[in-house]
Amino acid sequence: MNLPNALAFLRIILAPLLFFLLTYSFKEIHQSWINYFAALTFSLAAISDFFDGYIARTWNQATKLGGILDPLADKMLILAAFLGLLMAGRANEWVIYLILVREFFITGFRVVMVSENLDVRASFTGKLKTTFQMIAIGFLTMDWFLGEILLYIALFLTLYSGFQYVFDYIQQNKGK
Repeated sequence: MNLPNALAFLRIILAPLLFFLLTYSFKEIHQSWINYFAALTFSLAAISDFFDGYIARTWNQATKLGGILDPLADKMLILAAFLGLLMAGRANEWVIYLILVREFFITGFRVVMVSENLDVRASFTGKLKTTFQMIAIGFLTMDWFLGEILLYIALFLTLYSGFQYVFDYIQQNKGK
């Protein structure tokens, strides 16, 4: 197992830990400390996401396993964070629902695109969407004021990038 795959696997391990920290009620520890631990867990996972892709590209360590592990780890982390925040009462249920529906739809849609040998690389908008989702999750985890505003920005970018995938698919299939 190379370093990028190990980092993706680390995210898979950190996702349930994050969910636990966001949803379990600790009576003997002040909530602010739990928020710090959850934010630290999420930050480690988010940083590992950046580095696994960077290392895989720059060190030419991209593998088929990594192509499966990386998006799986990303979805597990986002799912754990958003469901945990929802259960903790820190996020709007409709916003979370729409974001998660888009994430699962586009994941399946990307499988179809790969099966048709179409380009499925993440667009700039998709990367911006991920960045805003992660920043919003961080703010919501810490229960900071701007978290909800950032979540709505993430929702807009999430839906926009989803429509962009569908539009790109249509454009790539026009000549067929």
